[in-house]
Amino acid sequence: MPFGFYIIMAAQFFSSLADNALLVAAIATLATLNSPAWLTPMLKLFFTISYVVLAPFVGAFADALPKGQVMFISNTIKVAGCLGMLFGIPPLIAYGIVGLGAAAYSPAKYGILTEYLPPPKLVVANGWIEGLTVGSIVLGTLLGGALISNTIATQLLAIDIPHIETGIDTAPEIAITFIIVFYVIAAIFNLHIPNTGVDHKPAHKNPFFLVRDFTHCVRQLWSDKLGQISLATTTLFWGAGATLQFIVLKWAQIALGYTLSESTVLQGITAIGIAVGAVVAARTIPLHRAVSVLPVGIAMGVITIGLIFVKNAYVAMAMMTLVGALSGYFVVPMNALLQHRGHVLMGAGHSIAVQNFNENLSILMMLGIYALLIKFDFSIYTVITLFGVFVAVSMTLVRNRHQANVRAGHLPQLPAEGGH
Repeated sequence: MPFGFYIIMAAQFFSSLADNALLVAAIATLATLNSPAWLTPMLKLFFTISYVVLAPFVGAFADALPKGQVMFISNTIKVAGCLGMLFGIPPLIAYGIVGLGAAAYSPAKYGILTEYLPPPKLVVANGWIEGLTVGSIVLGTLLGGALISNTIATQLLAIDIPHIETGIDTAPEIAITFIIVFYVIAAIFNLHIPNTGVDHKPAHKNPFFLVRDFTHCVRQLWSDKLGQISLATTTLFWGAGATLQFIVLKWAQIALGYTLSESTVLQGITAIGIAVGAVVAARTIPLHRAVSVLPVGIAMGVITIGLIFVKNAYVAMAMMTLVGALSGYFVVPMNALLQHRGHVLMGAGHSIAVQNFNENLSILMMLGIYALLIKFDFSIYTVITLFGVFVAVSMTLVRNRHQANVRAGHLPQLPAEGGH
């Protein structure tokens, strides 16, 4: 891989690390304000909704400027959200501002891969990016938890700067202050991301045009015989993945008698599995064979149903590691295929914005359905069964659609050269 790719990875790592640490700090901020418990999951809603609402605009923005510059501007927006939370803006609004920056950041961080690297290297690049992202999620959550802990927060708050009154007096405030440092580090790497030399068209300023253009891009990607398969699978994957996080937390408390804190260990184990699966996919699945992983998606749904029979913690850990590994192995080639087709059809930024719109809409919808099932007192075992069946059936339908496309012929050609 060229050296510039590692700069891109470093920028992504520190930005994602700060995103995940900030979520913990934001939850702690709500606690210090004695906010009702139902506001806590709303943080994720406020963060995610920007991906859906702003999708018609962030893709055009990402394609209008060099990607490194877009990432720098997006990081600046994230810092503004942090500062807002630090100086009294309601946490939901402040975290929503960070989500705005994240929504603008995403098309650039993935789009630059298609501009900077040849198509055969996209699967490898996605494997690295996804593995690194998973690592940043785990480490970011641990960092946020450590910064708000009494031991570390007390030590940090005891640091006194002579003749300067910072106004930072609580654990969440000192945590947010340090999290800003990680965003600044990411911004420094953003400034050193290489210019790919790709011509960038200026973003159209008419919002109605942008919405029409985005709608056209959505239709174009869903109409492409390979684009529709990769988009359907990644949309399902991210919606199911976000829902599975909450399912596992609740299941572990009921089936294994875990506390909430202990339940999060299973999430970390799943994340490790995803990283392993992503690396294996990057090394073994070339772009022209990306669709060969479709049966893995079906297996994910079937194996998830097996959770209803698990009562042993070690078996649960093994199963969640397997589910994570299958997930990473499955999503990395699909992501690479989607990026390649999107780049060919409409430009990297536009295609990633379409992907983000579909995936985050899927997250909102599936989490909403999950919340309704819990509200109406469905057993967690029933929820797991419904979830597993839905994933397995949906992936079977996607695979059948791809086979029908193959029989119909005229599939787009994919690069078949080696690149690993």
